Amino acid sequence: MKKINTLLSALLLTSLTLIGCDNQSSHQVTEQNIIKVGSTGQSYPNGYKQDGKLVGFDVEVTEAIAKELGYKVEWNIAEFGGLMGQFDSGRLDTIANAVAVTPARQAKYDFSNTYSFYGSQIVTHKDNNNINQSSDFKGKTIAGVLGSNHINNLKKAFPNNEITIKTYETRDGAMYDTEYQRVDGYVNSKPILLAEIKRKNLPFKLVGEPITIEQVAFPFSKDEKGQALREKFNQAIEKLRTNGTLKNLAIKYFGEDITL
Repeated sequence: MKKINTLLSALLLTSLTLIGCDNQSSHQVTEQNIIKVGSTGQSYPNGYKQDGKLVGFDVEVTEAIAKELGYKVEWNIAEFGGLMGQFDSGRLDTIANAVAVTPARQAKYDFSNTYSFYGSQIVTHKDNNNINQSSDFKGKTIAGVLGSNHINNLKKAFPNNEITIKTYETRDGAMYDTEYQRVDGYVNSKPILLAEIKRKNLPFKLVGEPITIEQVAFPFSKDEKGQALREKFNQAIEKLRTNGTLKNLAIKYFGEDITL
């Protein structure tokens, strides 16, 4: 009888061990559904830290897409130039940081459907009475973030080197120097500028109309993996557009719908 009990105990222990292995295997499969996404973590209101947590418009859009697709997002934080480098080397699946769709980038990456629109806008200090229209910047210095497409838009708007462009690793440095009039202007997306001005009560005024309107989307690598992920993202983006999620998130962070 004792031998029978011992045998039954051994069988029960083996069964429990096998069940545990099955659960572990299932957990590992789930962990494979991870997408690695880049954000600066300093781009208000697209992706920034609040109480130690990464939040923002692009962050919530990405998380909503991942939820639709059954993925978990692994966020990687770096300066914008560093994010592009990580993406190019295959360490990121995509970037969620108001990445503008440009001909140069389209030649290198494949983009998802557009999920927002931005205008490249120049601002100056509100006390600067000598700058009231774009042509007033001739001979002046305008700040921008290194690696952002706004720098390219500046060069196109002033093609004859009429201005000096000063680049910064982060937008905080550019805004700080504009606030203290160490530079004459600063370029960024109009919705972002309006949100920053409101949040920090910055002494900026918009100069003229946006110098260009840009489409913002998720970049993907031109390979089989990138194409498969891009198609999934497109399906999720259109679903979130139809059910109003994109619009609601835009209004939450910008006060207006920038998704159309």
